[in-house]
Amino acid sequence: MDNTNEHDAGRRRLIVLTGPTAVGKGTVEAKLREDHPQVWVSVSATTRAPRPGEIDGVTYWFMSEEEFERKQREGMFLETAVVHNMAHYGTPLEPVMEHLDAGVPTILEIDLQGARRVRERASEMGLEVLYVFLAPPSFDELVRRLVGRGTENEEQRRRRLETAKVELAAEDEFDVTIVNNTVDQAAADLWSVIAKEYGLR
Repeated sequence: MDNTNEHDAGRRRLIVLTGPTAVGKGTVEAKLREDHPQVWVSVSATTRAPRPGEIDGVTYWFMSEEEFERKQREGMFLETAVVHNMAHYGTPLEPVMEHLDAGVPTILEIDLQGARRVRERASEMGLEVLYVFLAPPSFDELVRRLVGRGTENEEQRRRRLETAKVELAAEDEFDVTIVNNTVDQAAADLWSVIAKEYGLR
């Protein structure tokens, strides 16, 4: 784990977690929350269809294009992005601010576009943010994980891998890099970052 920025312990900043497609962000987050249930992970809104086992309001807030666009116009998202040229994603602003105000360790898992939009808007929203990049051990391993997931067809995989190359090239934009060699270690490394930011043990 590479942490190049020094921060004052206890500074309660929003943790933005980004990484290429299929790197395992959701799996690492699930392990983190299993071990540290006090962590709150923002639930994103999306216009894509639910995958098997996904639950509205838990995995994502699933909504129509019309509902999403209305909320966007009304300023109800911290950030929005179009991912893989296929679906809209957005972060509802109000619950993020409520949890940060309450001192709850708060994570936002978004793609590279979203992280850049948060960076653009953070100061005007009065947010302090720590940007964390979850990286695969190698590009070949990322391909193996994506194929093994089996949730996309060949064309969708091709698009996602092209996007992943762009995402991997942006690693140096982030404050901290965590390599997801194993889920347990990556979750422990992420908790170390959170604990430092929030003055926890």
